[in-house]
Amino acid sequence: MTASRAPRPPVSAAVPDHADPSAAAPDHADPSAAVAESLLGDRQSQMSQASLSFRELLTLTADFERVLAAHLSINATDLEAMEHLIEAGPLSPTELAHRLGITTAATTLVIDRLEKAGHAARAAHPSDRRKVRVVPAEASVARTFTALRPLIFGVDAVLDDFAPPERNAIELYLARVAEVYRAVIAATPPPPADAPAPPAAPPSPA
Repeated sequence: MTASRAPRPPVSAAVPDHADPSAAAPDHADPSAAVAESLLGDRQSQMSQASLSFRELLTLTADFERVLAAHLSINATDLEAMEHLIEAGPLSPTELAHRLGITTAATTLVIDRLEKAGHAARAAHPSDRRKVRVVPAEASVARTFTALRPLIFGVDAVLDDFAPPERNAIELYLARVAEVYRAVIAATPPPPADAPAPPAAPPSPA
């Protein structure tokens, strides 16, 4: 897995708030920009700087996850599995498959790769020896948190530069954004039963 690429500016940033409507039409060499403009219309040029910054933050989050996956020598799907194991603790293969949104067969391959990389192991359930749980390796959990610590502490320290009323406004904004995400997720219909399966994750780097 290669190192993180330079953050790509959000599509919306292509049309600044102060854009002159009489200016020449933008060059749509990037088809994604043309599609975004056709779907968002005038709303795209009216998006606030906060919204643009938030979209850039999403891009940077994806970049950081790629860096973290490369740091652990695993792919994106395996990293997501590790995140669930770290947050929830040991999980059964079925529980992990449900959280990842993939089949149990695909999850078996994920677990195999995590075991081979030394990041997790299959272990008998403490109260039912017939069942198996996937347990994250303590060394890998520590390694992950070591990589995450500068980001977690750095983001939290940013709030030190704001007065309490400003912090309250930031917290309210983020809470409302989270509400929008939950509403959109809940309203998005599931894929049709005959939809093609997503492509398999690329193999872990040697």
